Amino acid sequence: QVQVVESGGGLVQAGGSLRLSCAASAAGSTFSINAIGWYRQAPGKQRELVAAISRGNSTNYADSVKGRFTISRDFDKNTVYLQMNSLKPEDTADYYCNAAVYVSGRFYPADFGSWGQGTQVTVSS
Repeated sequence: QVQVVESGGGLVQAGGSLRLSCAASAAGSTFSINAIGWYRQAPGKQRELVAAISRGNSTNYADSVKGRFTISRDFDKNTVYLQMNSLKPEDTADYYCNAAVYVSGRFYPADFGSWGQGTQVTVSS
């Protein structure tokens, strides 16, 4: 079973930037052949898929983060990143990475069977 560790969250002022990292441990080859997504869950809201990247580096973003967030992956390091720029208070949430499904040019939420601890992002106004 793939296990992931998210890191890089923190407290930042509106307009600032953060770079999140998602490192896979164990069963790394499964991680590298899968599409990977960054998800977030704000207090009182459902978890949502905000960015995803395929094995071939195709990407997609939720409208709310398009143009501000960039997802990338390093196969050698078994790591997926989320560069977040121009952060807004509404980006405040716990951020998680996990599997995604990439079919016919579209991404769908999925998971490896479990979720990591996530990393907390707080954007102050």
